[in-house]
Amino acid sequence: MDYHPVVVQRPPRPHGSRHSPESRYWRQFKRPVFVREYAPVTAVHFALQRPHRYAVTAATRVQIYAPRTQKVVKTISRFKDVARSANLRHDGKLLVAGDDTGLVQVFDVNSRAILRTFDSHKQPVHVTKFSPLSPTHVLSCSDDTTVKLWDIPSQSEIVTFAAHSDYVRSGQVSPSNPHLILTGSYDATVRLFDSRTGQCELLMGAPSPGASPVEQVLMLPSGTVALSAAGPILRIWDLNAGGRCIRALSNHQKTITSLAFDANVARLLTGSLDQMVKVYDIASYKVVHTIRYPAPVLSLAISPDSTHIAAGMSDGTFSVRQRQQKASESGPDLADALKTGTYETFLGSALPSVGQGRVKTKTESTFHGDVDELRVESRRAPRLREYDRLLKSFKYSAALDAVLRKNIPPITTFSLIQELIHRDGLRSALSGRDDVLLEPVLRLLVKHVTDPRFGEIVCDISMLLIDMYSPVLGQSPLIDSLFLRLRKKVLAEIRFQKELMKTKGTLEMMFASTTLASTPAVPRNA
Repeated sequence: MDYHPVVVQRPPRPHGSRHSPESRYWRQFKRPVFVREYAPVTAVHFALQRPHRYAVTAATRVQIYAPRTQKVVKTISRFKDVARSANLRHDGKLLVAGDDTGLVQVFDVNSRAILRTFDSHKQPVHVTKFSPLSPTHVLSCSDDTTVKLWDIPSQSEIVTFAAHSDYVRSGQVSPSNPHLILTGSYDATVRLFDSRTGQCELLMGAPSPGASPVEQVLMLPSGTVALSAAGPILRIWDLNAGGRCIRALSNHQKTITSLAFDANVARLLTGSLDQMVKVYDIASYKVVHTIRYPAPVLSLAISPDSTHIAAGMSDGTFSVRQRQQKASESGPDLADALKTGTYETFLGSALPSVGQGRVKTKTESTFHGDVDELRVESRRAPRLREYDRLLKSFKYSAALDAVLRKNIPPITTFSLIQELIHRDGLRSALSGRDDVLLEPVLRLLVKHVTDPRFGEIVCDISMLLIDMYSPVLGQSPLIDSLFLRLRKKVLAEIRFQKELMKTKGTLEMMFASTTLASTPAVPRNA
């Protein structure tokens, strides 16, 4: 008869501790890489095209990182003051950024040369973005309360909006209409402008003395729903209904500073000064996962292929979490990559199959032969662990020593002890031990005597040890001290259990009296 390995009895997990599929997905973003900057990281932005390089804005420079290596590939430091809101064009070849002097500059990423400079703003520019549908247009929002749309080829101003009455710290060109611009201001309002009329078409929110300033705005790709963050409140606006607020969510404890969609626009990520990043389900706007960071989050971005989450913090720390992309997830098409790719695309490994060969999957071979031919199947014997091999050879004492090591989990140790009890071999495994071999056994009992999972079996082992080694007690100070520690822990546990029983009795009396008081009295029949 074949030997059956020791079955490790895993205790059932509580239902509440199981992670949902949503939580398991976001927990795949592991191995966070922390980069220390010398100033707060105020902006992070990924390029839409591969290799999805990202720009990090901190102090007076903008650094462009490669997502595969997390190394700096370009540094742009041609700013006279603190740089703001570096934004890469969809192809990653151009970058626009503002600064605290009011300048808006467009850079060539490869040469780092300044291609265009717009200097109409009089105060710091906190928002600079390329238009998603018109890559030659640039949006800028400034502390001088104005919002401007620029044309890069002609280096001219297309339109200026001056409807806000306070700092404009957030803005976006609609992803569905290049003429619509959504902005949020410190006057506690969100406005939707039209570049064709030069007017504000929708006003959401109203200025009031206690209203929180709007820190961030974001628009869904459909262009029908807008999101705004003011203080710890996240609001959802229906643009088709005239800018009506349909939801207001308060899941953060402090001000929300950043908003970002995942690649499928099915999840919304919000970063806050409470050091939390919360993930919302767009369908229900419920929080499905929370990520904690070591410092207040100022900026947040997720890569277009949903493999990297980048966050900038107020203490100058920049964090990147990475998820391994599965083979089943769609990758770049080889023909399209060869047609549209560039040299940087190859460096960014957009073609993972080039030069790496093909790996054939292991498939079961099909048997071909005569019908009457006898086929002999061979089975590989399962590989046994060390304690299983010793147990198979009836070396009970050595098997017990093998599971008393520090790297063996206690559930495995007590499962083997249970197997020894079933084999009537526990006394044999514990007999004939000196103080050196008896010490790890006693330390195991002292450590887990109060564990509800192992308390009963620990008591049985302790009684057996006392029965076996009581004649030699007092000869080893170490063993005597371990027995005394075990006795103290048992006495403390007994006192604790008595207190629990008293508390249980008190609660049962309270519940019983409450039940009697709530039961209506039944009138007696006359």
